[in-house]
Amino acid sequence: MTRTQNRSLNFQELGLMDYEPAFDLQEKLMKTIIDLKLENRQKCEDEQVETPNYLLFVEHPHVYTIGKSGDDHNMLANAKKLEEINATFVKTNRGGDITYHGFGQLVGYPILDLDNFKSDIFLYMRNLEEVIIRTIAEYGLNGERSEGETGVWLDVGKPYARKICAMGVKTSKWVTMHGFGLNVNTDLRYFEYIIPCGIRDKSVTSLQRELEREFSEAEMAELKEKIKKHFLAVFEASFI
Repeated sequence: MTRTQNRSLNFQELGLMDYEPAFDLQEKLMKTIIDLKLENRQKCEDEQVETPNYLLFVEHPHVYTIGKSGDDHNMLANAKKLEEINATFVKTNRGGDITYHGFGQLVGYPILDLDNFKSDIFLYMRNLEEVIIRTIAEYGLNGERSEGETGVWLDVGKPYARKICAMGVKTSKWVTMHGFGLNVNTDLRYFEYIIPCGIRDKSVTSLQRELEREFSEAEMAELKEKIKKHFLAVFEASFI
């Protein structure tokens, strides 16, 4: 651990980017932080350097990703169908099962050194959920946690419980990558080709569906600012 905790964040808006280059960027940033942590271990305390933290926002073209413990049977579309719907399928190194990223979905990738915050992955996941819960509350939606099921849900415990934000992360040396996917203007038909997160008895929703209106470009920008605001509050952080 470094001598001091650095709770400042480097924010990057990546715009529309394919999944693979965004993944590569995450891995590069994660490696930079881990390498610095390892170097710090070889130094006396007053020579150690603060490790950086990052928050990336991105939108991906149609892609299905499955975590390292995921079940391939939860991918319902074959190669031909994927080609028809202009989607790709990627196996990745995060936790969790299968999910979908696509146009109109806001994806957030925090690359954090949890030693700068608290080295507790359970708390980290709950904090990520809290950021989204506080954000969608500003739109009049009561986001909830579902026991044993990561992410943010609506109407938990009811027959029409539905997930609005999926989450999955990977940590190494207490450095995080991957993050959350909040459905905003997302085309929910793409979830019909998977069993989302391996959960069969619950559905998926979006801000557009719940609020019965599409978010304009300006409203999407406003939504991002709300998420950033709540991220800083929940993690007691600041932007550089």
